[in-house]
Amino acid sequence: MMMHQGLGLETFNDLPRSKAVHALYECCCSFTWASRVADARPFRSYAEMFARADAELEELSDSDLDHLVSTHRPVGKTCAGMDAATQSVFIDACRMYIERFGYGYIVCSAALANKGDDPREVLIDLGHRLDNSHDTERKVMRDELAKVNRTRIERVLGPEDGWPEY
Repeated sequence: MMMHQGLGLETFNDLPRSKAVHALYECCCSFTWASRVADARPFRSYAEMFARADAELEELSDSDLDHLVSTHRPVGKTCAGMDAATQSVFIDACRMYIERFGYGYIVCSAALANKGDDPREVLIDLGHRLDNSHDTERKVMRDELAKVNRTRIERVLGPEDGWPEY
């Protein structure tokens, strides 16, 4: 669970640098990324913040990116909705992915959930990605990390239109 949730953009912009970096580190587990995004404040909109977060992720060195990928828990533990046979195939495919690319399969589960809440969609995505070249997969993996970051930043900030009045 994240410590910083529902702050709102204005409050986030007003945080001391160290607290803003901490909140962003919870989103991405990269001090470099979190520092650069925090230093770009103030943001006028969520879209501006997401664009900066994506740009800073793109600028991370390969070693920073490798460290970041190593902080993600294995996807297999997040696919409890799969039947036993599908989960077995998925676990084998994850092993193949690691052997092929040298790092774990990263996918934004929130983005896949929008495709119909079928856990087999993860297996289909993984199967397609196993056919990628190393360079292509590295780009896809960065794109998935950007989606994960955006989902987590949204959690830190809360609803863009604010919380409803009760």
